[in-house]
Amino acid sequence: MATRPDRLSIGIDAIALSVPRGFVDLGELAEAHGVAPSKYLSGLGTRRMAIAAPDEDPVTLGVNAARRLFQRSGASPADIGLCVVGTETAVDHAKPVAAFLHGLLGLPSACRVFEAKHACFGGTAGLLNAVEWIASGSARGRAALVVCTDIARYALGSPGEPTQGAGAVALLIRERPRLMELEVGRTGSYARDVHDFWRPIHHKNALVDGHFSVQCYLDALAGAYREWRRIAEDGEPLARTCYHVPYGKMARKAHRHRRMIDGLSEQAADESFAVEVEPSLSLPAQVGNIYTGSLYLALASLFQAQADALAGLRVGLFSYGSGCCAEFFAGVVLPEAAPLVRHLDIDGPVRDCRRMSVPEYEALRAEDATADRRPAPDAPPPAQRGTEGRAVYLGIDASERRVYANE
Repeated sequence: MATRPDRLSIGIDAIALSVPRGFVDLGELAEAHGVAPSKYLSGLGTRRMAIAAPDEDPVTLGVNAARRLFQRSGASPADIGLCVVGTETAVDHAKPVAAFLHGLLGLPSACRVFEAKHACFGGTAGLLNAVEWIASGSARGRAALVVCTDIARYALGSPGEPTQGAGAVALLIRERPRLMELEVGRTGSYARDVHDFWRPIHHKNALVDGHFSVQCYLDALAGAYREWRRIAEDGEPLARTCYHVPYGKMARKAHRHRRMIDGLSEQAADESFAVEVEPSLSLPAQVGNIYTGSLYLALASLFQAQADALAGLRVGLFSYGSGCCAEFFAGVVLPEAAPLVRHLDIDGPVRDCRRMSVPEYEALRAEDATADRRPAPDAPPPAQRGTEGRAVYLGIDASERRVYANE
């Protein structure tokens, strides 16, 4: 599906990841819990879950993803006119994560900055807002930085524990993109007020009605996809589809549901999974659930696996946020994608992770209650602005302001 010359081309120009330094092997966690490893590995379709240390939070993960984006893409903070952070694990009830990123990255003062929250949909809300900001003419040649950053945390011993994860995905959105052109104005939306997943103000861990949430996800997929089919122009079929991936098995359920809407039998829908979806699941299986970034972690995985083969082909994208809101949309992989993906080295941060033992992980989680309130050093090193270094969280000062620095 070639780019049409008679309209503005807008989309994803570059992508970068950030993950915590440590991860837990789910097979080892299962054995420590006295359950068969297959229950986690095959039952969830996930092999690892990234675990944030006390000096890693949604701000540091987001900053480090954005810094890698600038370093690898050739873009500069000076190019940015809009910065949106999608997160459901924000660090402050008033000050947005985007404001911290603005300062730590050294973005221009003439820049619109805000945070988007709707459970796992917040990143897509930011992406679509950025696309429409450019399409409206407000960008005036500038680019948008969209960062999805979250720490998925559940109580130890709870059913949700093996579906944890942490990480950030940074997306550069601009005219004449190099990775994927998005189909502007052609999205299928679905919304409904449900209580499938929530985190009250006084809770650090998320709460979820698991079986109900799965059904809400599938209902939202059906509603958004049918709306997308109704309004999308006739064109080439979807060569691949990336889904919101809280765990790999959910993508399998979603794909079967969607393809049966297309008229395939359950068997044919399942048979199409290996070609149409599986290449997008390698990185999610190694990182776990990263909430707002989960769809874009799947897209990054697809780029890394098949950018060469997908040039000119259409990819479907499904985003779901509990509560709930969902969107189905699509984009076309561009010819420049393959060489750029190799240069971006998308999975570099994942390769650098260290396996931690289950006792190490449990000791780390014991610090959760005090991590956000630990005092920062009396004379902390100043946080450097710009694209160099790795951001870390030091603690709070006497006025309860969060303090960051570079390692």
